Amino acid sequence: MRELPAGHDAVVLDFALDESPTDAVLAAVSALRAAIEAGGLVHVTDVIPSAHTVVVQATPGRGIDVLGVHRALRSGRARDDPARAPAEVEIPVIYDGDDIDDVARLLDTSAEEVGRLHRDTSWRVQFMGFAPGFGYLVAADPASDPFATVGRRSEPRTRVPEGAVAIAAGYSAVYPRQSPGGWQLLGRTEIALWDQTATPPALLAPGTIVRFVEART
Repeated sequence: MRELPAGHDAVVLDFALDESPTDAVLAAVSALRAAIEAGGLVHVTDVIPSAHTVVVQATPGRGIDVLGVHRALRSGRARDDPARAPAEVEIPVIYDGDDIDDVARLLDTSAEEVGRLHRDTSWRVQFMGFAPGFGYLVAADPASDPFATVGRRSEPRTRVPEGAVAIAAGYSAVYPRQSPGGWQLLGRTEIALWDQTATPPALLAPGTIVRFVEART
């Protein structure tokens, strides 16, 4: 792990050189949030993961307790707490997306097999971004990702419908609302990913395990 400055009140933890950056990021997030809940990082207000980094943000003007951050990370590595097992979410999908035949051709298989591969992969939310409720999902076992070689579309769409289930560049996702997008559309779901009246408003969070299943039509 590399430690990068981010002003007086924050620090960036960079795990890009770790053997498994995605695992290291989620382990760090879990350890830091546990320390916050336990009162060990009293001035830390937010822990923000991305693909390979974590930003630890403190109250403006308080400064970042870097030694406390390191203590929390060490404590997290030493603790094996089954009570903190990740949440799991099941998302039913109708696999009739506009790009599923193109993805099938890229993988030299059938559209039905693309759907099966997507369902048989255990996905994990690595980080949130792009739009409220949009989770970037990675294969829980990166070596088993059947879509790792499938990139984005050559030309993005100006409108991707709410509920579209997509893949691109080693990630899967569900669009929480209509927006532009350049990912490959495999299907659609009726599950709401974002509800601002709910607590919390986002269905997904970093670390959540997502299992896609075939929707009953």
